[in-house]
Amino acid sequence: MKITVLMGSPNKKGSTSILTEEFVRGAEDAGHTCNVIDVCHADIHACTGCVACGYEGPCVQKDDMEVIRRELLQSDMVVFATPLYYYGMSAQMKTVVDRFCSFNSSLNQRHLKSALLTVAWNADDWTFDALAAHYKTLVRYINFEDMGMVLGYGCGTPSMTRRSSYPVQAYSLGNSL
Repeated sequence: MKITVLMGSPNKKGSTSILTEEFVRGAEDAGHTCNVIDVCHADIHACTGCVACGYEGPCVQKDDMEVIRRELLQSDMVVFATPLYYYGMSAQMKTVVDRFCSFNSSLNQRHLKSALLTVAWNADDWTFDALAAHYKTLVRYINFEDMGMVLGYGCGTPSMTRRSSYPVQAYSLGNSL
């Protein structure tokens, strides 16, 4: 299976990276191919809502979103890897998701598998409620098949994350596909 991981953390060595690396290691150990796209350091502009794409491209903006579009339309699975910022995905990840508008129909027809990898400093039981609801709505709307979520409670620093069970969970999710 070809897996595209959308890495939505601006911190290249942070807790989200740890989960991403472990997921990729698990998936590759199971024989899958993974491509991690750093959406935070790519040139991706916000959707303007012009709908010139007609929900099926091309987008009038010429930026790195075209690379993501091509990659997703050739993949079997997409993984959203994002830190929790004020109870939602990172702004960079949200910008990418909003740009799905320009190839919504094609993406919908792909029936991709999907997963969510996320971390937060907070460890309250409600910490991920809003992000999980957003992800589940995205899965339903775009016709993805949810393969699971790793919700890293109390992962405020890389050392906290490494000491937790979440890296093992990310590896296991990737390896179970």
